[in-house]
Amino acid sequence: MSGPTTLYTLQDMKRRGEKFVCITAYDALFAGLCSSAGAEVLLVGDSLGMVLQGHDSTLPVTMEDMVYHMQCVKRGNKGALLMADLPFMSYASETQTLDNAARLMRAGGQIVKLEGGAWIAETTRQLTERGIPVCAHMGLTPQSVNRIGGFRVQGRDPGAANTIIEEAKLLEEYGANMLLLECIPAALARTISESVSIPVIGIGAGRDVDGQIMVMHDVLGISPITPRFVKNFLPESSAGIPGAIAAYVAAVKEQRFPGPEHSYH
Repeated sequence: MSGPTTLYTLQDMKRRGEKFVCITAYDALFAGLCSSAGAEVLLVGDSLGMVLQGHDSTLPVTMEDMVYHMQCVKRGNKGALLMADLPFMSYASETQTLDNAARLMRAGGQIVKLEGGAWIAETTRQLTERGIPVCAHMGLTPQSVNRIGGFRVQGRDPGAANTIIEEAKLLEEYGANMLLLECIPAALARTISESVSIPVIGIGAGRDVDGQIMVMHDVLGISPITPRFVKNFLPESSAGIPGAIAAYVAAVKEQRFPGPEHSYH
């Protein structure tokens, strides 16, 4: 990496059609490994509730958890853009949202991620007007797992797909700096990526988006849950864990991952 990754870097990569790489990180050591391997974005995700804490969802994760892990990741980072999740019910009111986002930014975050569609548009505007960049997480939103009835693919029927497209455009209009699309059909993800000017990250959303993200434990093949959109890169490595992370980065940039077998149609 020639210099620190910024939102401008990712915007420029989208314009050039160059894929960028995101991966979760929760501590200093892996932050260093992932950023040194060429990942442009590190996400301190509330997925830590499942892969580190042993919960069956992300809902128990607290702001204290997120701040602690962001501080750890910042110490080990080697130039990647640092993104942090606002955890469950940490952005239920304007004051709460601004206070919690500020805590994550002070801990080292450079952009915060919120789950939702049109209902987070005003929240997005309030944050970005105050200098806090926002990534809007759409499609399968794990914090809403109880409402949507489990971890299910979203946007498969025309009405739902059109809603996601329109809400993506609305969130860009309200100031969102990036979108993350999870578990939606590949064709829908492509339409959204072509319909907005901001970078679009996918997980289980096919290859026709601007960047890909995976949970680090999935890249290493050690997660207890293995949905179809994940791939274990450790067998491709002759250099252990660092080699697996490098293999994931290369596969995304060379557009070998995700393949059709990792996508929904």
